[in-house]
Amino acid sequence: MAETFPFMQRPFVLFLLLFQLQFVLAQQFDILIKGGHVIDPGNNINGILDVAVSHGKIAGIAKSIDEKKAREVIDARGMLVVPGLIDIHTHDFYGPDPERHFCNGSESLLPDSFAFRTGITTVVDAGSSGWKDFPDFKKKIIDSSKTRVLAFLNIVGAGMRGRKFEQDTGDMDGKKTAIMVQQYPDYIVGIKLAHYKGTEWKPLEEAIHAGSLANVPLMIDFGDNKSPLSLEELLLKRMRPGDIFTHCFAELKGREYIVDTGSKKIKTYVWESREKGILFDVGYGEISFSFSQAKPAIDSAFYPNSISSDMHSVRKNKMKDLPEIMSEFLALGINIREIIKRVTWNPAIEINHKELGNLSKGAIADIAILHVRKKSIVFYDHTGYKLDGSKSFECEMTIKSGKIVYNKRNSL
Repeated sequence: MAETFPFMQRPFVLFLLLFQLQFVLAQQFDILIKGGHVIDPGNNINGILDVAVSHGKIAGIAKSIDEKKAREVIDARGMLVVPGLIDIHTHDFYGPDPERHFCNGSESLLPDSFAFRTGITTVVDAGSSGWKDFPDFKKKIIDSSKTRVLAFLNIVGAGMRGRKFEQDTGDMDGKKTAIMVQQYPDYIVGIKLAHYKGTEWKPLEEAIHAGSLANVPLMIDFGDNKSPLSLEELLLKRMRPGDIFTHCFAELKGREYIVDTGSKKIKTYVWESREKGILFDVGYGEISFSFSQAKPAIDSAFYPNSISSDMHSVRKNKMKDLPEIMSEFLALGINIREIIKRVTWNPAIEINHKELGNLSKGAIADIAILHVRKKSIVFYDHTGYKLDGSKSFECEMTIKSGKIVYNKRNSL
């Protein structure tokens, strides 16, 4: 009997193997997200739906998808399921030298240190490097990061190495900058101009020259001197449709504001520039956002095109992450769908990467699962102005290219 027992088992073992194979073949999806409130502004989707992921791509969205077809099922009931967030204004070229500031210096942050836990799958570095240092930035940060890292290239060859470097108009070369953009078209999305304290238009002219040669947009951080250049001239006469005005709700000395501080109304030429096609980005930062500008703007239905963090290392104030900034705009009166649009599809359009920021079938499976929790909360800006809120965005899970890269439950 002992000799025949293994032989007698063979049909049963074969049956088990065939059954398991049939089960595996029936599993069409790697991940299935069940019952979440899907908001995908790029496809005008807003409802309770299931989302299937296979081989790093969105495999389908439907009211009900059989969970037996998936290897892993995620229960997203009561939560938002949205495209992976895109933070269009960050500083990621981290290095150990504090004297180098944002360009290979300690004022930048490694993107993997903040992105996935906040639902971000793509960051865009806002000009930390110039044409002289971008290859080093790519090698040290972009190529080694799990987060997808894109970049605006600074018109200053030395990048954001410090204010004295950023005032050197002789180091602002539109042609050399454009050549670097053309060498790395998959990574460089535009040109950045920032921190210039002078009264010449040359920095902007060189930036526009670079943008025109490389056919990419500009992101402009404008005004930081006692006699600021004209914001009206910048927006109406200098900037091109598709160019981005960042720190749009800042109220700082040496900077002209978009909201008149007397009437509390958006200036007429700012409305005109929006009609022209100028885009407005938040770039929140430490001191680059004020409720005194944002609240009257939102009350007038002047919404930013994109909501971004300006994430970098903390010095004087608490740096706010993207979900916290989104929560502030919820308290200001923008609805959830419009907020999601401004951290997904809108920034994808602004940087000409429409393969991102959406949940189209066949698109890269970048997904954020967010909770909007009801709780009393008080928001403060850097001036001490406070705003009462009742809801808060929190990230529960982040999926990048079809892989779970952050799970709040497992991180506790």
